[in-house]
Amino acid sequence: MVESIKQNFERLIALYEGEKQKNAQLASQLEEYRAAVQSGEQQITDLKRQIENLKLAGAFTGNGGSSAVAKEKIDKLIREIDKCISFLEK
Repeated sequence: MVESIKQNFERLIALYEGEKQKNAQLASQLEEYRAAVQSGEQQITDLKRQIENLKLAGAFTGNGGSSAVAKEKIDKLIREIDKCISFLEK
């Protein structure tokens, strides 16, 4: 009976160690995925910024943009600059 308990205990410890190792691997994998997601989100942000810049450039050169769009973008940039100036003055 004691031998059976000892074997069960050793088997339980082996199972625990296996699960502990699997958990560590999954945690590592999760961190890799989180880093990949963050990188993808940064890339999306950069691409959106590039699209906006290209739209603005197109509006100034007359390639598919309208003067109303250009004026709107310029007004938005001026408001952002004004905000920055007001923060600097504080």
